Amino acid sequence: MSEPLISLHDIDVHFGAESNPFGLFDDETTVRAVDGVSLDIGENDVVSLVGESGCGKTTLGKTTIGIQEPTNGSVTYRNQDLWKTRRGEITDGVSYSQIRRSLQMIHQNPGSSLNPNKRVIESLTRPLKKWKSTLSREEREARALAMLDRVGMKPPSDFAYRYPHQLSGGEAQRVALVRALLMDPELILADEAISALDVSLRIEMMDLMLELQDAFDTSYLFISHDLSNARYLAEKAGGRIGVMYLGKLVEIGPVDQIIHNPTHPYTKVLNWATPELELDSEMQGHPPVRSIDIPDPENPPSGCRFHTRCPDARAMCKEYPPTFDTSDGGEVTCYRADSDHEYWDSEPLEGT
Repeated sequence: MSEPLISLHDIDVHFGAESNPFGLFDDETTVRAVDGVSLDIGENDVVSLVGESGCGKTTLGKTTIGIQEPTNGSVTYRNQDLWKTRRGEITDGVSYSQIRRSLQMIHQNPGSSLNPNKRVIESLTRPLKKWKSTLSREEREARALAMLDRVGMKPPSDFAYRYPHQLSGGEAQRVALVRALLMDPELILADEAISALDVSLRIEMMDLMLELQDAFDTSYLFISHDLSNARYLAEKAGGRIGVMYLGKLVEIGPVDQIIHNPTHPYTKVLNWATPELELDSEMQGHPPVRSIDIPDPENPPSGCRFHTRCPDARAMCKEYPPTFDTSDGGEVTCYRADSDHEYWDSEPLEGT
């Protein structure tokens, strides 16, 4: 990448009393949903984010496309600060409306994101009326029908005049994809976009996303709790897999590295827990984790946040949080990536 499309620089997203006016948290509570994450996404790129529920995947995704404002750090679109642009502090670059249109989202439940009182054709043409005002009504409808045909909803007129409740889950997902693509986006956040579909439909939907990526030169930030789905999409596109744990991006790299040569102990746990993966013999057997209990995100562990569950944790892990280290083309926040680190001379923790 000569220049990233989107760059996240040391992003924190913390939720507490100030950001929660309804008083769901007390004055002393702060939930560190995302903590110190940096990530670059290029043109025509695919990044699959995986991790347990509550690890911060969706919050990070919404921050990436400008829906969630970070507590600290910055989000840049082609080296232009997104939030400064939104606040009007930058006026000589790309407008915020153009940036926002370039960053689209497909929700986990596409049916609920479609207006139940509007026919499909209305849900598709209304954004076009706002963003492409020079198009006539006939041109907007023709463009929407052509896209429905492109994603396999044939004949498109049979689907265009249905209401959302008259669509199957797969059909609603295709409509949501069409609506995003009609904005000519440069990046689409797909937040658990296929988790509600049957297994056969998941593969079909991911293949469609990849086909349309080639046609429209868009990038995907694909969020999933299922490592096998994340692998399929990223591997087909030559993309990367990022692993999140308790608000931290603990490892990111090429698919082959994450699946067959993971460095971070938590990545090894996800691999072990995914039955669809063909693991090396040394990764089979008992789960490579000391405890199944996830720490409280309101009070995360000191040092490396995974040290309370890690079978390889040492005293160094408990005291000092590791920083990113380069490993086989990827990056990992684990002392074990450096064979000369003083971690190896520190004492193993009890129970490891």
